[in-house]
Amino acid sequence: MKRFIFITGGVVSSLGKGIASAALGALLQARGYRVRLRKLDPYLNVDPGTMSPTQHGEVYVTDDGAETDLDLGHYERFTGVAARRSDNTTTGRIYQSIIERERKGDFLGATLQVIPHVTDAIKSFVLNETDDVDFVLCEIGGTVGDIEGLPFFEAIRQLGQELGRRQTIFIHLTLLPYLTSAGEMKTKPTQHSVKELRSIGIQPDILLCRSEHPIPPEERRKIALFCNVRPEAVIEALDAKHIYEVPLEYGSRGLDREVLRHFEIESDRPPQMDRWTSVSERLRAPDGSVTVAVVGKYVALHDAYKSVIEALSHGGLANRVKVNLKWVQSDTLDRADCDASALDDIDAVLLPGGFGERGALGKMRAAQHARRLKLPCFGICYGMQLSVVELARNLAGVSGAGTTEFGDPEVPVVSLMSEWMRGNEREMRQQGGDLGGTMRLGAYPAVLKPGSRVASIYGTETISERHRHRYEVTPSAVELLSPLGVVFSGMSPDGRLPEIFELEDHPWFIGVQFHPELKSRPFEPHPLFTSFIAAAIEQSRLV
Repeated sequence: MKRFIFITGGVVSSLGKGIASAALGALLQARGYRVRLRKLDPYLNVDPGTMSPTQHGEVYVTDDGAETDLDLGHYERFTGVAARRSDNTTTGRIYQSIIERERKGDFLGATLQVIPHVTDAIKSFVLNETDDVDFVLCEIGGTVGDIEGLPFFEAIRQLGQELGRRQTIFIHLTLLPYLTSAGEMKTKPTQHSVKELRSIGIQPDILLCRSEHPIPPEERRKIALFCNVRPEAVIEALDAKHIYEVPLEYGSRGLDREVLRHFEIESDRPPQMDRWTSVSERLRAPDGSVTVAVVGKYVALHDAYKSVIEALSHGGLANRVKVNLKWVQSDTLDRADCDASALDDIDAVLLPGGFGERGALGKMRAAQHARRLKLPCFGICYGMQLSVVELARNLAGVSGAGTTEFGDPEVPVVSLMSEWMRGNEREMRQQGGDLGGTMRLGAYPAVLKPGSRVASIYGTETISERHRHRYEVTPSAVELLSPLGVVFSGMSPDGRLPEIFELEDHPWFIGVQFHPELKSRPFEPHPLFTSFIAAAIEQSRLV
């Protein structure tokens, strides 16, 4: 019998519902249960694909090509369960599907209302494709009391009634602020948050209380009394030194035990947390450190590169080193007379994905800097494309080389491609359609050149990686640069689209059209990031 765990939040946003959901999923997995994690986002956008990274953070892409919330990245990294398009929905997508059905006459002329039509659609999303799991964890975005979130709260309230307590549990994440001037922890924000939740018909079964200090026994009893939960179900969520220590922290405080108790599941098998303990030990006692410059245009909000940050950390775990990040705003390097001191005292350069002309010259200058000084350099998606433009201009001497993304260059080495293959099916770009329709999204295969560096890194000659981009390196770029020591060592199976390049006379310079960071896990670091950090270690020894 599958069971549903609903995770809500109150008081303020950004308390860490995504990490809490992922950590609980990992704890249940460690007890031998099969889990699936989902995110319900109340905003009106159909998906985050067209939202600004500086507002929403990164867009996480699944194998089946869905553009989703970044929390799905946490879910995958903590549990290893591949997310699907059916694991993330929004108010926009719910309303879009209802309106499309109404226009087709599916409702037989009925008057459409939030209840039951919108809430039924949300419930259908929650219940769909869950037959192969023991627990379904559903995180509700936003905070209790938000107007846009009310249909989602009503939908899960209805599910609680329809499925009963044997199949549903409500976990509420709140804040316990500590007032230094008063020298005490304040429980009123949590009490008011729970009161708001109960006013819409949901009684939380477990409270996860974010706090900077342990909860004193008296405050724990007060919270339990006023919020109508058992004292053992008031679980403190202290700040962890690293997100990968959160499962250990929650496990030590009995979060998974309380969940099983609610469902009357007796288990004498403790969770197998050895691999989490190993990760914690490596994080706390690295053998050294390296510094990687991340040259991007969205560095004001680090969540815009969340998966890149985590993948670099995974590469550090694999090499038993701490990876320090040096954030470099790419447009500060745009000017010809720019101060390049931001690229001093580093061991490697990473050029992440992005869109648009701002900061493009800065990324190219960073690529040129790394190429000339033999610094390890990793170009991802847009970072690969601009590295190719830099090579065409400064290595091949074609000053008019560029990308059609922001102009009409004399020699387009990066351009829109009108079609490509996914397996045996031909896919076309929809010019003038929705922005998502012009993207190559999701998992695509690539064939690696035998004997190349990347073939050695992967240990295979056929790979599958996730994409999210509009523009492609052109075949003319391959013809131009191949005689100059630029090896296009990864191609699409039909040989038309360059997927990877590497430099022959460089210790480690690789550009990839896809996003390898999306498939990196703490227990299975992506081989490219593992190799990249190993190269950074070698560079640090040369200094």
